[in-house]
This record gives sequence, structure tokens and C-alpha cells, in this order.
Amino acid sequence: MLSVAVAVAAGALGLLLVLLNLWQPSLREDALFMLRFGSFSVKIMRLYLTRRIVTVLNRFTQQVEANPTKTFLLYDGRPHTYLDVDRRSNQVAQVFAQPGAGVRAGDTVALLMGNEPDFVCVWFGLSKLGCSVAFLNTNLRARSLLHCLDSARAKTLIVGADLIDVMDDILTNIKESNIAVWVMAKSCTYQGVNTLTDKVEEAPDTPVSSSWQSTLNLKSIFLYIFTSGTTGLPKAAVISHLQSLRASVGFLIFGVTKDDIIYISLPLYHGSASLLGICGCIELGATCVLKKKFSATQFWNDCRKYNVTVFQYIGELCRYLCNQPQSEGEKKHRVRMAIGNGIRTDVWKEFLNRFGNIKICEFYGATEGNIFFMNYTGKVGAVGRSTFFHKTFLSYKLVKYDVQNEKPIRNDQGRCEIVNKGETGLLISSVTKRNPFSGYAGNKKFSEQKLFRDVFTKGDVYFNSGDLLSESDDGYIYFHDRIGDTFRWKGENVATTEVAEVIEMLDLVEEANVYGIVITGYEGRIGMAAIILKPDQKFDGNKVYNHVVKYLPIYAYPRFLRIQKTMEMTGTFKRTKINLIEEAFNHKIISDPLYFLDTSEKSYISMTEEIYTNILSFKIKL
Repeated sequence: MLSVAVAVAAGALGLLLVLLNLWQPSLREDALFMLRFGSFSVKIMRLYLTRRIVTVLNRFTQQVEANPTKTFLLYDGRPHTYLDVDRRSNQVAQVFAQPGAGVRAGDTVALLMGNEPDFVCVWFGLSKLGCSVAFLNTNLRARSLLHCLDSARAKTLIVGADLIDVMDDILTNIKESNIAVWVMAKSCTYQGVNTLTDKVEEAPDTPVSSSWQSTLNLKSIFLYIFTSGTTGLPKAAVISHLQSLRASVGFLIFGVTKDDIIYISLPLYHGSASLLGICGCIELGATCVLKKKFSATQFWNDCRKYNVTVFQYIGELCRYLCNQPQSEGEKKHRVRMAIGNGIRTDVWKEFLNRFGNIKICEFYGATEGNIFFMNYTGKVGAVGRSTFFHKTFLSYKLVKYDVQNEKPIRNDQGRCEIVNKGETGLLISSVTKRNPFSGYAGNKKFSEQKLFRDVFTKGDVYFNSGDLLSESDDGYIYFHDRIGDTFRWKGENVATTEVAEVIEMLDLVEEANVYGIVITGYEGRIGMAAIILKPDQKFDGNKVYNHVVKYLPIYAYPRFLRIQKTMEMTGTFKRTKINLIEEAFNHKIISDPLYFLDTSEKSYISMTEEIYTNILSFKIKL
């Protein structure tokens, strides 16, 4: 009788699990998410209660002690163990700990370097001295670069050997700002620039005194990561030690383990690669295959060569892979998971169909923001999932938004209104002590512009994400568009006001209106500018090209120009872009002169039917 009862109970339990799975297909993934995220939240709470300070650097030290000979970074086929990176970073710290180096705990040191092991070694070495490190986008030039150094209040700049020529136009300005410049090389022809590699190799690899970090706490600034917001030049998002700890568990929550081999080809100056990627590997004690630059032709060969199981992406990366010619054995690899953001639904489906059963884990989160979403179930098209558990930790809302006037809709009481499920709304997130917004360095005005006040009740404060999202009935979050004067191209945010200011520096330009346009088959929006020439001035394609290339990063180049006689304005004297965006660069419906940035000609050349057709047919790559 007992065995019968047990069998009945087991059968009933099995039936219950089947019914639960039918009712809630993601039940298992939801439970694992709650377990992993909940465990981390408890750890953070313990740190607060015990006032202990545990940083990513502490976790790195723990991994060095536990797995000294395990490969941490694999670069160009050469392994760098956890102990190797620790010792090299100690040498960097020893160099800058010397009185003559001019570095003190609490200083900001800017790092302009591409992907290489020394990026991590210099970063960690400076962190061991209690310094904040400002990651500079390697695409930035001249005015934008100087602005970043100034806003982060950097006292020292370290430049990669392959980027030293960037200093050509601005070295004098940097010296006038009393910023010491070091280059990661053994020799340098630039006067007044210090060499670092030779000194690092001669320095002892023993740790510096722990007193360098004696003033650190979880709210101390760990990094500055620059992001283009809705207006103007890049802004230095403040990343605290607490924020870096939170980001470091992203891989863990998605289900990555210490035995995974993680491929990172995204630039380390981005938060995705550095915070989620490098810090995530450290949290797990995993191995990272670090690539100098992404290569679509080398990607799968690298994955097979190094037995990669997980890779990081942006949407463009996956599209580039799908655009490669098909070949045999495309599904012969060990990759099981891809983690990133910005992949289009059609590319997502094509990627899975072509390259096999790889779990795509999308996430959503602005570098400076206090809200994130994670699509840990692999639901195609969603950037995240929100359950009751998620909402107990993070308070967010999707509110009605007036796209034409570019502001939230407020009711008669002056309060915002929440959209219904399935409707698109502006994502905002409550700012509290538990969920702070650290803001931007160097300018309180920009930080304040990211906040909404008196949203639902008097005195409340919400972070403005600048993104339009929707939430489905089954709890999935979908991204729709960015608002304001920013668009995304090649995985980068492009601030239209910054581009317009650069174009308006030209003596032949009276006014510029910059916007992003959609071209079928490409991720994001590509830059285009409508300009008005000054009286009696003629358009000079070579001159404009040389100016754009000198002052703007490559992803921000306006690839199309439209010469207008007048600008269409709103009733509040804002330049309108809706019609411009819709008409794009279609010369068949536009009577204004149109020009295309031709890199082979190094000039803006007149738009022709042939160029137009070749762009749409992908014969001309953008």
C-alpha cells in the first residue's frame, strides 16, 4: 500500500510540474535567476551591515590565491595567468608609487589604450594605488579627447604605443593643463612624454602597501566610462566599486561558470567588455580570450582554436557574422551562449538557424543608469524579463511620452502616467539610497538633466533612461527606440549636437542639423546632416571631408549631406527632423543637392543613381 501511495504522490507531483511548466514555461529559468540574484543581494547586504569593503580588485586577489596558474587572459595565442597579471599590475603600481611619478591615491588617471593584456594590467595597477581610472574611447580625437580629460579631471594620461600619434594635435594643450603623459613603450620621439614599458619591466613585482587603498569604500569611484548622452560631448559616467561589483555577477546570473572560455572582442573602454566581461571573468575565475579587434572572418576559427564556449556581442557583431559567406561546418564549435545587447530579431533568428543552438542572452542597461534587465530565458526579441522578484529590488516604470515635443506626458495634476501592458513608454527608474544614480563627473547640470522630479508624488526622483520600451503580459521587456538627439551606429551612441557643432566650425557652413537614418539591412541609424551654406559660399567636398575626419570619431561621421536653403523649425524654434529622417538620402524624392562620404576619394561626392543603388544592394559597405 505504501509503495502505491508513493507512486501516486510521485505521479501527482510530476503532473503538477508539467502543468506548471505549461502555465509558466520559464519557471525553471526564473527560479535560477532568483537564486543567483538573491544570493548576490544577500552578500551585498552583509557587506553593508558589517561595513566590510570587498571590491572587484579584492575578488581578483582571491582568484590569484586560489588559481594562480590558471589562464586569465589568452591574447594572440599567449596565455597570461592570474598570477602573471597580478605581478605585472604590481609592477605598474610600483612605477607610479614612486614620488617622482606624481600620482597619489584618489587621483584620476586616464587610459587611452586598445585591447591588450596591458590594458588590464595598467588598470589594476592604478586601482591598487587607490586611483580612479578613466577609460577613453580610442576613436576620439582632438576636441572630444581634451574634453574627456578635463571632465574627468585627469592628472595623468597613459597612451598605448599604437595610439601615440593621436597626441599630434593636442599634446601642447595637454601639457598646458599640467597632465603628465606616459606611453606604453620603451622609447618615444615626443618631447616630454614618459615611457612606461621599460620602467615596468625593471620594477619589482611585489604588492604596494595596502595603505594606498585605506580610504576606499563601496561608494568610492572605481572608473569613469564615457558615454554620449542626449546632447553634447561625451560624458564621464561615474562607476563606483559597488556598481562594478553588481556588473561583475552578470555572467554568473546568466549561467556562465568558471569552466567556460569567454571570447571578448568588444573594446575594453566600453562598460560591457570591462565591467561585465573582464570583471565577470574575475568573479567566476574563468578564462578570457581577448581579441585586439573583432574580425568576422577570424571569429569562428578563433572559437574553434581556443574552445570558446561563451562570447560577448553587440547587435552589429552578429549581423557581420551572418553577412559572411556560408561555409561547411558552421555549426561545428563549442559555443553555447552569447551575451550582449542590440541584436535585431531577424538577425537573432538567422544567427540561430545558421550557427546552431546558441543561447542568446540579451541584457539592457545604460552605463550610467540604475536599472537593468536580463533576458536569461533566450526569448527571441526581448531585452529582458521582469518578474515580481525583479520588481522587489528595482523600482521602474514605463510612462507615456510625447515624441513630438520630446517630454513625458503629465496629467492635470502634473503627474506622469503609466502605460498599459504592451504599450510603448519611456523607461524611468526610481532613485533611492539603495538604488542611487551616480551621475556624470564634472558637470552637475548634465546629471540633473537625467532626472525627473515629482513624477508620481511630490519629492520623488526618477532616472530618465532616454529609451522607449514596452512590457508584454508575460513579463518580457522589448526595446523600441531612443529619444532625443542621440542615435546608435556601429555599437556607439552618436550625439547629434556634438556632430553639428563640429560641422558648424567650418567657415562655409551657416547651420547644421544632424540626424540618424535607417537603411534596411543595417543595425541602428547612420549619420546624415542637412546644412545651410553661408552666403556666397560654395560646397567643398574635400574640405568638409578632411574636417570631419580630423574632429570626429569614425562612427560619428555623417555619411550623407543634404544642402538646404532654409531649416524647418517647430513652434518652439527647434529644428525638425521627422521629414528629413523619412526622406533619408533618397535622391528620387529630394530636390536638394545630396552628397555621399566616399572614403576612397577622401571627399564628399555628389549622390548618383549608381551610388544610391549600390548602397541599397550592399555593393557599397557602410
